[in-house]
Formats: sequence, structure tokens, C-alpha cells
Amino acid sequence: MPIFGKVLGNMSAYLRIVRAMLLIVLSLLGCSSPGSDLPPLPTTPNTSSYHLGAGYHLGAGDRLGVKVLGADELAGEYTVQDDGTIRLLMIGAAPAAGATSGELETRIAQKLKTGGYITDPQVNVSVVSYRPFYILGEVSRPGGYPYASGMRVLSAIAAAQGYTYRANQDFVIITRNGEDKRADVFSSIQPDDIIRVPERYF
Repeated sequence: MPIFGKVLGNMSAYLRIVRAMLLIVLSLLGCSSPGSDLPPLPTTPNTSSYHLGAGYHLGAGDRLGVKVLGADELAGEYTVQDDGTIRLLMIGAAPAAGATSGELETRIAQKLKTGGYITDPQVNVSVVSYRPFYILGEVSRPGGYPYASGMRVLSAIAAAQGYTYRANQDFVIITRNGEDKRADVFSSIQPDDIIRVPERYF
């Protein structure tokens, strides 16, 4: 009987240890990755509309095609500089960062008219290539990548050679205009977005 009681005592201690370990594991499994409590990224129109200049705000790194009717010497491709401007013949610097293509057309036309170069300038601005997006965290090759119209988070992860084995594949964190939002792999991305793939706990 003493031996039997000893065995029961050992089993009871063993079961307590197992139960404690299970509670720890279950509590850890209940923990979520940092960022999981962020508000979701709002649904936005398909970014393919950006090729038409609809709603897209230009920024440093965007490459633009500019044409002015009757002024072939101004036609060409221009990159938005770090100071937010593009520089054209005759008129010099034109503020571009933060403007849509249509707003930049108006600014260039106004400068041409004010300078007395063209009485009624007809300006066309189109985006030739967009500034890059950035992907960080648990991907094989974090860094900046060229943006293509209509890209989604899944495309960005593929560009970065996929997830690492530590990646939490349930969501990503997107920083846009200084605000962090939670997004899934089917969410549309924009130029200059910073995408972070968080680490999973298990």
C-alpha cells in the first residue's frame, strides 16, 4: 500500500506538471502577433485606374511623360525629384509631389502662360513608372521593389521571394501616409507603401 500510494502521488505530481504546461501552451497560442489589433485597410478602387491619373498623388521617384501641344522641345520623360519638383525647359521647376497628373498639367500650363511662352498651352502628363513599394519583415528578400499597376500584397510577397518559415501568413501591416493598417494578401497596394510581414509565435 505505501508503494501504491507513492505511485499515485508521483502520478498526481506528473499530471499537475502536464496540466500546467498545457495551460502555458494554450495561453501562448491565444497570443496574437503584434499588429493584429490594428484597424483593417479600407477597400480602395483597383489601382489600374492610376494609369489614367485618377486620384493618384505623385511623389518623389515617379517618372512622368510630359507633352505640350506645339512645343515639342518640352516633350520627354521627367522624374519627380526629392524636393518634389520636375524641371522643364523654359519654366524650370514645377511642383509635382502631392498633385495628381491633372493638377500638374494645370501648373505647367499656368507657368507657360504666365511666362509668355504659349498663349493657350495644352499639356498632357502621364505616369510612365511609379515609385517603388517596400516590403520588410518575414520575407526572404526584404527591400524596395518596382510598383506595377494593380499589384496586391500577394504580388509583393512573391517579388520578395516568399515568406520565411517564421512568417505569420494571416495578415500584414501596411504603412500608408504615416498610418498603420492591417491587410490580407488580396489587399491592393500603392506606390510608396511599406508592407511588414510579422513573425508568428509558433
